[in-house]
Amino acid sequence: MKKRFKRGFSVVLAAAIAAGALAGCGGGGDNNGSSANSTSGGSEDGVTKFTIATLRWTDAWPTDFLKSGIMKELEEKHNIEIEWEVYYASDWAEQKSLLLASGDLPDAFLGSNALNASDMNQNKANFVELSDYINEETMPNLSAIMEEDTQMRAICTDRDGKIYSLPKKLGIRPEVDGYVFFINKEWLDNLGLEVPSTYQELETVLEAFATQDADGDGDASNEIGYTNSAASNLLSGDLRNILRPFGTMVSRADNYMGIDGEGKAVFMPVQENYKEAVQWMHGLWEKGILDPEYFTQDASMVTSKIQADGGSQVGLVTGWVADAVAGANADQFVLLEALEGPDGTRYVENAANYLDISDRELVVTKDCKDVEKLLAWADEFYDDVMALQTQYGSISDGCITDNGDGTYTVNEPEDGSSLDTSAWSHSLRDFGPKYMNEEFYDKVQLPENQGDGIKMKEDEVNAKYVTDDVNVGFPMVQYTEEETSRLTTLGTDIYQYVEAQYAHWVVDGGIEEEWDDYLAQLDTMGVQELITIQENAYAAYLESMGK
Repeated sequence: MKKRFKRGFSVVLAAAIAAGALAGCGGGGDNNGSSANSTSGGSEDGVTKFTIATLRWTDAWPTDFLKSGIMKELEEKHNIEIEWEVYYASDWAEQKSLLLASGDLPDAFLGSNALNASDMNQNKANFVELSDYINEETMPNLSAIMEEDTQMRAICTDRDGKIYSLPKKLGIRPEVDGYVFFINKEWLDNLGLEVPSTYQELETVLEAFATQDADGDGDASNEIGYTNSAASNLLSGDLRNILRPFGTMVSRADNYMGIDGEGKAVFMPVQENYKEAVQWMHGLWEKGILDPEYFTQDASMVTSKIQADGGSQVGLVTGWVADAVAGANADQFVLLEALEGPDGTRYVENAANYLDISDRELVVTKDCKDVEKLLAWADEFYDDVMALQTQYGSISDGCITDNGDGTYTVNEPEDGSSLDTSAWSHSLRDFGPKYMNEEFYDKVQLPENQGDGIKMKEDEVNAKYVTDDVNVGFPMVQYTEEETSRLTTLGTDIYQYVEAQYAHWVVDGGIEEEWDDYLAQLDTMGVQELITIQENAYAAYLESMGK
C-alpha cells in the first residue's frame, strides 16, 4: 500500500517540476523528492526515518517546499528523514477510510484537515497518547506555551484528560477573523448614494442597486444586490455574513452553535434574533435584492457574476479581502464598516478560538517507532520565526528576508502571483503545529498591497467592535466517543430540516406563523439533546481553561 502512495507523490512532484511550478519564492530551494527506499519509523546510517501523511486542497499547489528550506533544515538538525505521503482533498475521504481500516499507517498525520474529531474518537487505539511527552525535555517550546496560554492545552485535551494531537495558533491574524463586507462604490457613486452605516440603510442601498441602472449600461435589470452559493453550507455562511447585523454568528458550519451576549452556548436556528433575521431576509427576497438563483447556483456561478468581464454584476460581496472575492473587479469595491443592527450593536466575526486555533495538527500513530524523536522535531514549530516560515515560506528559499536586527520582511512573490497563492505554494500555511507570540507581530513587515498586509490594515476599521461579551465564537471543543456518535445521528436530520426551512422562509415567508410548529418539530427530532451535548462540551472546555 505505501508504495502506491509514494508513487502518487512522485507523479505529482514530477508534473509540478515539468510545469515549472517548483521554484521557491526567490527562485531557490532543493527540489529533491522523498527517499524511495526508506523504512517507516526505521533508522539507516544513524538517520531516523519517518513517514508523515498530509493533505493538500489541490494538486495545483507545489509540494517541493516539504523537502527544502526550513523543512529540510529541521530534518538535518534532528538527524531525521521524512517521507511525505501527500493526499488531495478531492479523493481524501475514500483514501482515509481505506488507510485507517488497513492498519498500515504512517508514523503521523500532519494538518487538522487530515483527520476530523470523529476519526480521532473512533480510532484512538491507533494513536499515541502524548501527555507524557509534552515536557521541558522533549517539547520545551510547547510545554512553556501551554503554561502561558491555557487555551492551547484545552483545545487538544479530550474529555478524559488525555492528549492525542498537537495544537496550533495562527500568527499575524486580524481581530476580525472572518469575512467582511465590501460594497460597490462605483455603483454608489453612479446613483448618488452614501455608504450605508446601518442594516436598514444597507437594505435601501441594495434595493436601489437591484432596481435602478447602477452600472450605467442602460439596463436596470441586470444588477444583483447580493448573491451566495448553495454549493457550500449556505445557511452557515449567511449567519456569519448577510445576517450578521442581527448577531447570528456561528463559528462552525457543522453545528450552528454560537455564544450569546451572556456567554452562553446557544443553537442559533432556535433563537429569537434568528427568527428576526430570517424575516428581514425574506424582505430582501421580496424586493428583488437577492439573486434569483440564490438557492440553486454553484460557487462558480457566483464567482462569474462577481468577477464578470466589464464590471461586477453584484453590489455587495463578502470575503477575506476584496481581490480574493472580486478578482479584477476589486477596485470597484470598498470596505464596509460593520453595520449597526436592530439592537444598536455593530457585530463582527471574532472567532479566533475556532478559526485561528485548532487541535489535530500532528497526530502520532502506534506505528511510530521513536515518538520522542518525532515530537522533538515537532516542538521546533512552536517558535516565532519557525511559525513565520511555515506560514509564508522559508528564509533560505527567499520567501522571507531576515533583516539581521530581529525583524523580518515577507517578500512579494517574484513570479507575479499573489502573496496568498505564494504562501499556500511554499509553506504549510494554515496547517501543522505552530504558534506565534503576539509581540512578535510587530517584528514582521508584510507587503501592504497584498493579502494579509491588506487584511491587517483593513482590520483597523472594525477591530474596535470586538469585545469580550459579544462577537465571540463557539470554540473548538472536545466530545466523548458517545457524544460524537449522537451528534452525527441527531445532527444529520436536524441540520437538513433547519436548512430547508430557512430556504422556504426566505422565499415564501411565513416564519412568524410557522415558528412554534418548527420548534416543536425540532424538539421531536432531539434538538434539546443535541444542545445539551454542545453545552456540556463547552462547559468542559471552559473548565479545562480554569474558568
